[in-house]
Amino acid sequence: MIVLEHSPVTASREVLGGTLVFRGTRVPAQTLLDYLNDGFDLGQFLEFFPSVRREDALEFLALAVPGAK
Repeated sequence: MIVLEHSPVTASREVLGGTLVFRGTRVPAQTLLDYLNDGFDLGQFLEFFPSVRREDALEFLALAVPGAK
């Protein structure tokens, strides 16, 4: 079971028209999944998008990809 102290992602009409983004950024959460699918690793994604916190990316992955480590 996953217990969240805060959500790693948020959505608001004012930010990218309601697209799910990482908390405090304008980086769509789907972008992380796309990068991983394209063969990049988490470290590379975080280098490309330094506004995304590692903890938020890991927490999002735990929610989006059950069983992933």
